[in-house]
Amino acid sequence: MTEDPLNVFATELASEIEEIVTGADAPTLFSGEMFTKLVLERLEEAERLEQAFDLYQEGHTGRASYRIDGYAIDEERQVLELFTTIHTGEIPPVRLPMAEVRSAFERALRFARASMEGLADKLEPSNTDASDLARRIERESSRISSIRLILLTDQLTGPALPEKDEWSGRVIEHDAFDIARLHRILGQGETRSDIAVDLRQLAGRALPCLPVRPEGGGYEAYLTVLPGEVLSTVYQTYGVRLLELNVRAFLGIQGRKSVNAELRKTISDQPSMFLAFNNGLVATVDEILFETDPAGHSLITGLRGLQIVNGGQTTASLHRARFKDRLSLEGVEVPVKIIKVTDGDLAEMVSSVSRAANRQNTVQQADFSSNDPFHQQVEELANNSWLESGKGRWFYERARGSYLAAEQKASYRARDEQVFRTQTPRTRRLSKLDLARYLNAWGDLPYRVCLGGQKNFQHFMQRMKERPQPPPDEAWFRRLIAVGLIYRSAERIVRQMGFPAFRSQIVAYLVASLSQQTGGRIDFEQIWRRQAISAKMEELLRSWAPHVDNVLRSTAGQRNPGEWFKREECWEAFKRNLPPLSDPMPPELAQASAEPQVGNVADSGRNGQVLSADDFGRIRRCMEVDSGTWLQAAELGQRTRVVHWKTAGILRTLASYAAGGWEKKPSVKQARFALEALQTVRDAELLTPHSQSVLERDEAEG
Repeated sequence: MTEDPLNVFATELASEIEEIVTGADAPTLFSGEMFTKLVLERLEEAERLEQAFDLYQEGHTGRASYRIDGYAIDEERQVLELFTTIHTGEIPPVRLPMAEVRSAFERALRFARASMEGLADKLEPSNTDASDLARRIERESSRISSIRLILLTDQLTGPALPEKDEWSGRVIEHDAFDIARLHRILGQGETRSDIAVDLRQLAGRALPCLPVRPEGGGYEAYLTVLPGEVLSTVYQTYGVRLLELNVRAFLGIQGRKSVNAELRKTISDQPSMFLAFNNGLVATVDEILFETDPAGHSLITGLRGLQIVNGGQTTASLHRARFKDRLSLEGVEVPVKIIKVTDGDLAEMVSSVSRAANRQNTVQQADFSSNDPFHQQVEELANNSWLESGKGRWFYERARGSYLAAEQKASYRARDEQVFRTQTPRTRRLSKLDLARYLNAWGDLPYRVCLGGQKNFQHFMQRMKERPQPPPDEAWFRRLIAVGLIYRSAERIVRQMGFPAFRSQIVAYLVASLSQQTGGRIDFEQIWRRQAISAKMEELLRSWAPHVDNVLRSTAGQRNPGEWFKREECWEAFKRNLPPLSDPMPPELAQASAEPQVGNVADSGRNGQVLSADDFGRIRRCMEVDSGTWLQAAELGQRTRVVHWKTAGILRTLASYAAGGWEKKPSVKQARFALEALQTVRDAELLTPHSQSVLERDEAEG
């Protein structure tokens, strides 16, 4: 007899949580907290949540209690999301009493109310994530237009949740991710077929359409007009999932933040002209539902598997106008061409339609998500890059839910299950969000990491599009895993040290500090072979963590810390007070290659030279000098013959590195010769006052 898939999923999830909380490096001893943390991470990977953070806080306000288990703040939509968890561990899952569900929602709402009434000043200690959140809610209360209360549970909820409510002029919404819904999203993996649009319910009527069935085309097409209010509501419900087949989905970052001035003006001043001014949408569907009116005309009543292939910017802009700018979309009509593929491959059709519809703007390969060739290459590298023992490898979860699917497939036979768990344990699962988090932190972009998993990933993809890199190879993959092991070690160390707030931000800046201070020059191969960092490296990270915390707080000043850490200005201010390196250094640093990086991957070969803290200090000082100064020193130094022409060539090389944002780093030899030459040029009084001040600062710090 086949086991119920829902029970299998619930059992696997419970086992994973138990495995984590009983491990030596467990972030918490409480299964409920781990359930919240794991579910929020997975839902963000599945693009159902954005910038969601686990945060357990409970207490009393008057005689009533409050409690939250996590939060998210959507500044674009002016929505505060508060998560509340009911975790029992009971298998098989049972239906929760509605009274218990309502009580959980009420406790979460009380936290929001108490925060707006000054809860932050009553919390002890006052310097925690909870007090920071309460203070932020109080400060931004006038801009919060809606509060979403979201239940996370390993049990079942009924089909009916409390209806929308209103409190103090704000809309109160209720939502729930129960075990059945989590199974659909994280287990089976929701597909576009889960997107169902009931036009009768949303528009209040079926939509007239003009059907077109070209002979031999392998598709059917329907021309219709969709009310702007309906389109914005559908986007509010499904978000970027509507754009999964849209190769330009990730280009929506900027579009979602800024409504085109003319489009906004049309909505506010001439809504009836929107149809005339806008090019409209191209969409695909898996299924289209019809009815026929008394005159025999076709009317569209519903769409299943809806995907917007062209017009994502228009859709997101209408959504912003409605939910952010509070503009009425009454009278706004959007022309839509709906395509249903009847014969052939939908993905191929979509690709062809996208290329044709987007010819005005070049579509880059990096505009894709999980189907991007880059992610396919990383998945292939993970499958073929075995550890030194030859008995294990990493699992790259290119498509959401693929690890769990592979695990469940292996569970059908005991021998296969044992092999899978041995070769690819959960500790070696790597997601797309992990990849972006590790590489952005190591790539001098910790402020991007602080944006949260999904937004950081979007910026990572956008950066890939703007700065194409060579295809990843095995050395690149080993480097990625080494950086990931450093990052995960930093997470564990920061958790163990018990910082009261901003742990994830401390981790991002801690890893970025190591990259900055070493010029990215680490013996990655050593870390890959051991699948761990050394005890000396752990000591270094542990000694740096308080320094990172103090500097972050000092640079924030009177600003909101959580928001300040997301800004590039924070990183620029932080870099002026990096934690220091000192001898003896961890073996990963002392035995790193002294030669330049090749293709963004540190040279794995040893050259026999042991590096010192001074070596890394010279590299860092070189990277603090701008491109113009290096170029000026090269030109003037060679022209006046105070610098040898070969050394001038080194200065020009460093000028090019600086112009490229130091994606390539100077070698130890380059740094030593370059700094000596720069000092020679300064002594000859050949540089401009600006360059002199840069050198004097470097000399003082050095």
